[in-house]
Amino acid sequence: MANVLVVANDTHGGRSLIEAIKARAAAGDASFVVIAPQNKPQSGMVIYDEAVRDAARHRVETTLSALRDLGIEARGDVMDPDPFNATLDAVREYGIDEIIVSTHPETRSGWLRRDLIERVHDATGLPVQHVVVDLDADRAEATQTLVIANRTAGGEPLFENLKQRAADGRHRFTVVVPQDGGDGRHAAEARERLQALLARLHEEGIPAAGGIGDPDPFTAVMNALQFYRVDEIVISTLPRMRSRWLRSDLVERVKRATACPVEHVVVDAAAASDDADEPGAQAA
Repeated sequence: MANVLVVANDTHGGRSLIEAIKARAAAGDASFVVIAPQNKPQSGMVIYDEAVRDAARHRVETTLSALRDLGIEARGDVMDPDPFNATLDAVREYGIDEIIVSTHPETRSGWLRRDLIERVHDATGLPVQHVVVDLDADRAEATQTLVIANRTAGGEPLFENLKQRAADGRHRFTVVVPQDGGDGRHAAEARERLQALLARLHEEGIPAAGGIGDPDPFTAVMNALQFYRVDEIVISTLPRMRSRWLRSDLVERVKRATACPVEHVVVDAAAASDDADEPGAQAA
């Protein structure tokens, strides 16, 4: 059985990529390993490794989920930030026999500008299939909604908003919970909130994934726009008198920074203490 390596980044889950893997699976005698490099964020002064890994895992999971829906089993991994090194590391680690590399069209692809396909073929001597994914053409398949929330992630107004969006048409949700600080405890608290919301969405049959993000919410949004495909944004906060995010003008700053529609959902978290507000009010 041939071990087939699938290498992609922003184009994970793209229709052309999934069709290429489906065709290779139909040819028989193949197992698949799906990888993504860990992108270095372009926003923020500090790189939070766990948030970077979460983003890469989410991209991989987008392809793995689509393959599971087709009955195709595959393994996934996150690798070195450099796509060339990531590919060679995976070839050595997994005993790869064939490679599928997915990129944006030539006019948008940094990987093609760096001759990634040719370099991988020359370095490995393996067959390399190049798949071009046009995500703009894929947008009709589903709306990709980015959800930013922290202390309000468990609030009913946010949950009901997302349920309504899912009922109105095909949506996929990416939830990012900015962590309160850079240590392990804060990351664990953010992950707990993230997992609780994802579990509720999954119980409703709503496709959702995500990760924790930079403590500064604006930086978390900007990094998410880099890491994920996003068509619209939902930002959940406490009411204005209690929300540090609103006092830092987060919603309006995000609207000015992106062409995506931005909706603000207010959650009156009555159980929160007077000082329990969203973290990360500093300017990005």
